[in-house]
Amino acid sequence: MKTPQNLLLLCVALILSLSPVVARASTHGMGGSAAFLVAPDIHTDAERIAELEQKVADAKGSADNAWMLVSAALVLLMTGPGLALFYGGLVRKKNVLATMLQSFAMMSLITIMWGLFGYSLAFGSGNSFIGGFEYAFLRGVGGEPNASYAATIPQLTFMIYQLMFAVITPALITGAFAERMKFKAMLAFMALWSVVVYSPMAHMVWGKGGLLNASLGGAFPTLDFAGGTVVHVTSGVSALVCALYLGKRLGYPDESVPPHSVVLSFVGACLLWVGWFGFNAGSALSAGSLASSAFVATHFAAAAAAAGWTLAEWKSSGKPSALGAISGAVAGLVAITPAAGFVKPMPAMVIGFIAGILCYFMVARVKARYGYDDSLDAFGVHGAGGTIGAILTGVFAVSVVNPIFKDSNGNVLASGLIEGNAHQLLNQLVGVAIAWALGIVGTLAILFVVDKLIGLRVSPEQETQGLDLSQHGEEGYDWETSM
Repeated sequence: MKTPQNLLLLCVALILSLSPVVARASTHGMGGSAAFLVAPDIHTDAERIAELEQKVADAKGSADNAWMLVSAALVLLMTGPGLALFYGGLVRKKNVLATMLQSFAMMSLITIMWGLFGYSLAFGSGNSFIGGFEYAFLRGVGGEPNASYAATIPQLTFMIYQLMFAVITPALITGAFAERMKFKAMLAFMALWSVVVYSPMAHMVWGKGGLLNASLGGAFPTLDFAGGTVVHVTSGVSALVCALYLGKRLGYPDESVPPHSVVLSFVGACLLWVGWFGFNAGSALSAGSLASSAFVATHFAAAAAAAGWTLAEWKSSGKPSALGAISGAVAGLVAITPAAGFVKPMPAMVIGFIAGILCYFMVARVKARYGYDDSLDAFGVHGAGGTIGAILTGVFAVSVVNPIFKDSNGNVLASGLIEGNAHQLLNQLVGVAIAWALGIVGTLAILFVVDKLIGLRVSPEQETQGLDLSQHGEEGYDWETSM
């Protein structure tokens, strides 16, 4: 028999058990008894699903953002210490600090310019050739994503990642005029080059509304996943123009100018290889399967190119060299850059192997045949390798890796020649031709202006003394113990 006290306790327990339902029901403005009993359960499920979906989206965004920040750091690692060591080891002792400083200077100079207006010129709204000043002084660049470029990461992260590409690209050119350009002339040239050549090319290929943009409706959709044309073709071709304009180093080619430390270059090349994973896999702009595909393609291409260069050199000279192996690896990394996010691993190996052999031919045969002094083979590796890679991307790209082309109904279209899209080869050639033309014309114009204003080349006495002392008043080594 239930006592009044038991009945009272039962009523209190029932009220307490229903109180969350009452609260939720009142929150949704539910007054009727049927809604009071049934609707709260329905809305609770809906809320839980929405909350779960938001948590999933937040987790994905956090993962993507973490990967992109790491990738940005890896790309910066490519310039300093990677490229600085690679180029520094290839010059003579008296020029090692000056050569390394040229790469380091880009980390400062281009960063400042990028924040002021460079990012806006490359990725702001403009016309088919150049962006405007929408993001000048990084106005409007913050924690919210820019859906046109990367929908799951802050635009601030996208901006800093793209900055690292803008930093290393002009630094690559320094290999062509190593040991003979004034430091102040180098700074002036690079500042102008980043505006006249790099920003327009980056906008055309990657910027919204760009002439060559494959993902956002460009007139000539050129497949360039991570900068084959934007970075390597423009810098490599500009390097050749610089080498021809400045002329040869004193004594070249009659006097031998071997690298002073292949060890430094070896370490630098290994750092470049590691950093290139951020360069290529990071260009997926997310931590998904496309990043994995680009990562694998990058590694396989570098390995095959190192083998290709080594075999070609071994057959030609009778001995494989450490310098040849690392040069081949870099050539493969260059060539796979435009293709990394579009090709499978086996075609990536083919691209790398071809690039290793052809770049060796450019460095060992073509340069000797025509006698130009591309001191550290910036054109032979980056200009030639980037061109080879950009063209072969149009051959081996497949939609199963990256379904970048779709019709008006959203159906996936063929990407490259092996899928039946022969027209893509024409688009790739157009992109390469524009990169060559912009690199040649823009670089010539800038060299002419800088030469007239402050002069490009150091004096013969300064060149003989070495740029470390003549330009910076310091030495990379203690000559008493390192000779």
